[in-house]
Amino acid sequence: MNIFDLRSRIQTEIFDYQTLINALGHLSSPRDKITDLLRKRIIIRVKKGLYVFGENYRKYPYSKELLANLIYGPSYLSLDYALANYGIIPEKVEALTSVTINRSRRFATPVGLFTYRKIPENAYRNGSIRVEAGYNQAFLIALPEKALADKIVSLRGITFNSTREMARFLEEDLRVDINVLGSFSSEKIEQFAQAYCSQKLKYLAALVKELAKNRR
Repeated sequence: MNIFDLRSRIQTEIFDYQTLINALGHLSSPRDKITDLLRKRIIIRVKKGLYVFGENYRKYPYSKELLANLIYGPSYLSLDYALANYGIIPEKVEALTSVTINRSRRFATPVGLFTYRKIPENAYRNGSIRVEAGYNQAFLIALPEKALADKIVSLRGITFNSTREMARFLEEDLRVDINVLGSFSSEKIEQFAQAYCSQKLKYLAALVKELAKNRR
């Protein structure tokens, strides 16, 4: 079997073990063929049972964001990666950071670093949206408000006693453009505060409400 035959049988750039076996099922030793494909880097094993085509054998770019959803789940992108994606923090973030209801995990793969932080199921349930990534790919990512909420709750040992302290921390430590928060929904953040049972997020909601009022 050559690469053209394989690509005619597997149309997507991201695929699982069963799809690969089905494509090679007519061969006498499909497992040996998989070993050969991996050795030649025609395909790349991202993790057990999950693959992408190698750089020289792709029809179109694969979505790393979709991979993040598939590597460990249920999960959706949030925290630093989502904040950088939305332009809320200025730093470029290399690791794809997600939240999950399962235990926290870290996957160092041939195509990048993927980290997952466990949050309560109530906090996980709301706050994600589906984003189209092109080429019939789509992924789940936190709303801007949820990404910031997840980040703030994740910070251990940091407390706030006022909206002023919250604003100073966001500007000086996270380097957030505070004016961006004026377009956030304080109602959504209040919902996340309730789901997390978080006093920190109550101060964030109050700050967002103040900033929105000042914009009028």
